[in-house]
Amino acid sequence: MEVTKILDAKGLACPMPIVRTKKAMDELNLGEILEIHATDKGAKNDLAAWTNTVGHELIKQEEIDGILKFWIKKG
Repeated sequence: MEVTKILDAKGLACPMPIVRTKKAMDELNLGEILEIHATDKGAKNDLAAWTNTVGHELIKQEEIDGILKFWIKKG
């Protein structure tokens, strides 16, 4: 998987991870991938719901040492 851009949203509380993700996705072309790093546990549900609502694809998510990582493909 080739990541186009990485967004560091660590330390941000809701709704800022979503706000920053939306802004970053607006800068990508169709099919490009954004990798997001967050620490807000609410980001798991928020990003999954948001991607479904706007037509992007949540390719993968994982948690490593308290850092939530998401890979979203622009749809």
